[in-house]
Amino acid sequence: MTSQTLREARKYEEASEKLIKEEERPDFHLTPRTGWMNDPNGFSYYKGQYHMFYQYYPYALKWGPMHWGHAVSNDLLHWEYHPAALAPDEAYDRDGCFSGSAVVLPDGKHLLMYTGVLREYQEHDIYKEIQTQCIAVGDGIDYEKFELNPVLTEQDLPEGNSRYDFRDPKIWKMNDGTYGCVVGSRPADGSGQILLYTSTDCLKWNFKSILVSNNNRFGKMWECPDFFELDGKWVLLTSPQDMLPQGFEYHNGNGTLCLIGDYKEETGTFKEMHNQSIDYGIDFYAPQTILAPDGRRIMIGWMQNWDACSMRSPEEPWLGQMSLPRELFLKNGRLYQRPVRELDTMRQNKVEYKNVTVSGVTKLDGIKGRKIDMELTIHRKEGEELYQKFMLRFAQDDTYYTSLSFRPRESTLKVDRKFSGSRRAIIHQRRCLVNTADGELNLRIILDRFSAEIFIGDGEQVMTTIMYTEQTADGISFLADGTAQIDVVKYDLQ
Repeated sequence: MTSQTLREARKYEEASEKLIKEEERPDFHLTPRTGWMNDPNGFSYYKGQYHMFYQYYPYALKWGPMHWGHAVSNDLLHWEYHPAALAPDEAYDRDGCFSGSAVVLPDGKHLLMYTGVLREYQEHDIYKEIQTQCIAVGDGIDYEKFELNPVLTEQDLPEGNSRYDFRDPKIWKMNDGTYGCVVGSRPADGSGQILLYTSTDCLKWNFKSILVSNNNRFGKMWECPDFFELDGKWVLLTSPQDMLPQGFEYHNGNGTLCLIGDYKEETGTFKEMHNQSIDYGIDFYAPQTILAPDGRRIMIGWMQNWDACSMRSPEEPWLGQMSLPRELFLKNGRLYQRPVRELDTMRQNKVEYKNVTVSGVTKLDGIKGRKIDMELTIHRKEGEELYQKFMLRFAQDDTYYTSLSFRPRESTLKVDRKFSGSRRAIIHQRRCLVNTADGELNLRIILDRFSAEIFIGDGEQVMTTIMYTEQTADGISFLADGTAQIDVVKYDLQ
């Protein structure tokens, strides 16, 4: 039976959605039906469609008591809204239904596992959130919360672990038909760790092991874990809070971490071999993956930075969007990402240039737009000294632009949106160290009205940024300090 809280949310979102014009949203990135969106939740394939739930507060453009929004897609790019799936309407989750995941049960039902939040009064007007793990089961539209919720409480935590930082369960089905679940947690040292639980039916869970301990290496609390096998190794994705930068890695404070290693299922132990950021741009957090029916491992993240939410005016009808879905693979001990191949079917109006010399500012006929897929290769021009710097400007007019600048001698690539129309003193640029030889760099740049996702090399790195520049600013220009040569292929995305 649907609660009054959920009925009100559904009624509100249905009415509010009608006030948002299609062109006020991105074309192929999921935004909230109305109001606020953060983490992707319950990313799954059910009844022949991809389902994406998301952290959701329909009533304002700011974080509030968390609901679960819901949308479905056939191609991972174009989404249709379903009614909100969960609302904070039970004693154990009345202050929020936080992040979680989904799995299809043997009986054909769709199971959601999420973190229920209950604020507890401490003293001196201080409240803390008790976090427990809860279950809801449904049919792809309506979900009923399990009568024995919560299914994991502080009783199921290892000794010394905080009941106030215990969240974001990610379930997967193991080869023997039983289930594993990783949950973010915080031990007594205030650092993050990932706990592993197992179950035969997804309803009753047992603590198995501390899968990974942070030991204060990468930030503090580890949020939104995901754990899966990929190309013969195991990969743990997580989003640590309050990270410190290490060289060119981990610059976002609340950032992302990928650990690659080996996993022993019998003992529930993970041996780390490699660590890296997941995204090197400004706006990417809390990614979640799915094993698609065709065997691809696909990831979507929240395309937003916690520290830059004030960039969007509170008068706007929505805030927050999901990243492009990205196919994941491992190569040379690194996580690589490529836009899902479904995007290729949207390509139209090909414009191509080869061996264009760039010295100073260059503009090319037909190279413009805010919904485009552009492949750019930058070379050193034969017979010329290596150029000092190359810059690409996009979403450009006489006032605005966002830029990518490449310095081949330092092997750095920088994204910068300070001239994108922002009136806030927030993070506007990020740099990353790229693999380059003799000034050559391959980039694939995908724009969708309010965002840019830059895939570097073969997907060895990605830089993601949002920008709310006026849509009429659709110019693209190329600049070089020195002389460079470029190949460009641009498609409109329809």
